Amino acid sequence: MTSFTGKVVTVTGAASGMGLATAKLLCSRGALLSLADIRKDHLDAALSQITESNQCPDNTNILTFGVDIRKSEEVDSWIDATVKHFGRLDGAANVAGVLGKSFGTGSLTEIDDQEFDFITGVNFKGLFNCLRAELRVISKGGSIVNASSSTGLEGHPKNSVYSATKHAVIGLTKSAAGEFGEQGIRVNCVAPGTIKTPMVTAIGGLNKDNMSSVFARVPLKRMGEADEAAKVFVFLLSDESSYMTGATVVVDGGLLC
Repeated sequence: MTSFTGKVVTVTGAASGMGLATAKLLCSRGALLSLADIRKDHLDAALSQITESNQCPDNTNILTFGVDIRKSEEVDSWIDATVKHFGRLDGAANVAGVLGKSFGTGSLTEIDDQEFDFITGVNFKGLFNCLRAELRVISKGGSIVNASSSTGLEGHPKNSVYSATKHAVIGLTKSAAGEFGEQGIRVNCVAPGTIKTPMVTAIGGLNKDNMSSVFARVPLKRMGEADEAAKVFVFLLSDESSYMTGATVVVDGGLLC
């Protein structure tokens, strides 16, 4: 198990779900954390969850920021403040994302401009803003991990915009990996399937009937847990994956088999 003692790592979407689970695991391994979420109040509540853990009782090595990743100036300010405080950046987990109100129910022809702009703004432009800011300052040998989705690897009817953004994340990850590999910087991607997070369980279009049809396609016959995905994010951030870059690691219980 790789130690992150002395390593500075940023995490977006850290107030809940996979982002929070990733922050908890990194903290338990000694990382110095800079956490961001659009809801600072939720993030501060999440901080108490992290520090109340016996594995990570000290919050003096954790910074929290309210950041709307769609706004490049907020992202740049957050990354600059992180480097100013800790003196460096060694890793980043870009986990923040949205499903959108149309997820699972909206035909492509029915999605309005506002919904399109919201989903693409967070899932692609927002992640791009983060990746760009991180690459400007990350140390040689650093690692960045982006959140895509299993829907980024196949077409997904009635999830067209969400699926398109997750395809875009994979393309951006590969391009960045090819460009920055010579500097010893690795950029990889995690593609989760259906993971039990507040965002997923809140989807109005998901109910007992259609979730049963989803599980029928999953060999493991269940949702994934946030900490199961977090372990993959942390593996890709660690030196244990030192010869991996441009890769997309699928965590979907076998959905895409």
